[in-house]
Formats: sequence, C-alpha cells, structure tokens
Amino acid sequence: MSQFLIADDHPLFREALKGALQSAFSDLEVLESDNFEATLELLKQYDELDILLLDLHMPGNDDLYGLIRIREDYPDLPIVVVSGSEEIQVVSKVMGYGAMGFIPKSSSSTEIADAISQILEGDTWLPTKLKDQVADLTGDEVGIATQIASLTPQQYKVLSYLHEGLLNKQIAYELHISEATVKAHITAIFRKLGVYNRTQAVLIASKLQLEPQTDSN
Repeated sequence: MSQFLIADDHPLFREALKGALQSAFSDLEVLESDNFEATLELLKQYDELDILLLDLHMPGNDDLYGLIRIREDYPDLPIVVVSGSEEIQVVSKVMGYGAMGFIPKSSSSTEIADAISQILEGDTWLPTKLKDQVADLTGDEVGIATQIASLTPQQYKVLSYLHEGLLNKQIAYELHISEATVKAHITAIFRKLGVYNRTQAVLIASKLQLEPQTDSN
C-alpha cells in the first residue's frame, strides 16, 4: 500500500486533493496534517511514506523553514510543494531547497496525478510554463539553508519574532516561556548562524521570506 501525506491547513483543499489522489492511485492511504508540528509527528510515525505534499504557508512552516528542515531530516523522502503562488522567485527557491516538484493549486486532478507519478519515478516536475524560468540558488543561499536546517522549530520561531522586531519580553509572552529561555535560544541561534547580533540574524531570516506573498492558502 502506498502512503501519501498531505500537509495543508485548509480542510476543504485537503479533502479535494485526497479525493483526486484516491481516484488516481489504487491501494493508497492518505494521511493529513494541518500544521508543521503535526507533520513532523506523522513523519516520525510513518517511516515508509512515499511522498509529502507540502503547503508553504501552513502554520509553523514559516515560509521555507519547513521545507529546509524536512529535507535535512528526511533526505530520501520526495517532497512536492503544492501552492497557490506561481511567482518564479518562490518556485526557484522551493526547487533549490530540495523539493522534487512544484504543483500550483490551480492544477487539474489529471495534472496533479501525472506530476506525482513522475516524481515517484524519481523525476522532478514543474509546470511547462515555469521550467525555463527557474533560476539556480546562489552559493550564499545554499549556505543559509544549511545553517537554518540546524535550528530547532522553537529556535526558528524566536528568529522569526526577531525578524518582526519583537523584544525579548514580547517573544517570551508570545511563546509562553521565560525571558531567560528566550536569551538562551538567541545565543544558540547566533552560534548556529555564525552571527554576533540581532541585525545580522534578521538579515539571514529575511532571505528566507517568500516575497511577494500572493498565496493566502
């Protein structure tokens, strides 16, 4: 039996995608998650997953962090990003950071099934109109991905709040932890990113933002 995991926070889209997949693939079990932490839990429980269909803007995913972290922890798992955005900058980053494919949410059921079939065979897949536009990552971007992959989900949340300009006490309030714990996280973040202050850390975080964000799903 094949096992697919759909990681998306919109239940109606998950249901529609699940139906399309079950119609196209026989003997299929479809697992579902609606946030990044739940996705990680399922990845731990099911070690023979055939493919992960990942929404970039799912809660906890924080743009590219989820993709980078899962790619690092599960290097053999095919990941395909399913997104409402078709911005070439987004597609280039997604493919550069290890996705096997990028499927627009506007794709038909047949296109989605064909894409997944190709990816399961070991090929990458992009819509025809985007193939020639995708650009390679720079050396700096590749290095950043390695550094970001070393952060825990909690550390990345702290980094995201630093990027938003929150003070330590505000971060502590948002995450329901002490200021001392926030400071410990920041120290670890600086060490892992090879930086010495908030400004440098924020600059790195800004390079992972998917701009412009046209996908509200």
